[in-house]
Amino acid sequence: MKSPKTRLAGWVIALIVAFVGAWEGLRTSTYRDIIGKPTICYGETRGVKMGDTATNVQCDEMLIASLKHHEAGMRRCLEHPDKIPIRTYVAFVSLTYNVGVGNFCRSTARRRLDAGDYAGACSAATWFNRAGGRKVQGLVNRRQAEYKLCMEGLKS
Repeated sequence: MKSPKTRLAGWVIALIVAFVGAWEGLRTSTYRDIIGKPTICYGETRGVKMGDTATNVQCDEMLIASLKHHEAGMRRCLEHPDKIPIRTYVAFVSLTYNVGVGNFCRSTARRRLDAGDYAGACSAATWFNRAGGRKVQGLVNRRQAEYKLCMEGLKS
């Protein structure tokens, strides 16, 4: 069984919240995302229905809880999550938050992480640039930012 612990604490949680929050943007009223799902706050879709509203504080709390949930799912499908350099790890939590645990766990990026090919994993993560079957420039940009953060982790 994989370790249930988290690496999202202290300055690491501040880094991931700032990174993901900047890409997701904050909206306190429900809207439909690019594929039509009701969405609120920093891209939350679970249990969201049109007409929902939230405060900034509620959105921040929701983001932290969701990041920890996605991190836990990511950790469950990785062989050695604690060996991944922290900035690289944060990039993959961001990816998992955006694409979902199932998509991450089935990905080439995850397989490369497990094989210790971190640079290859960083590269494979950039392939998640589509929504609704089409390439989305915002996702291309986000994956490039995650790639940069991912590779920074390999330099430390």
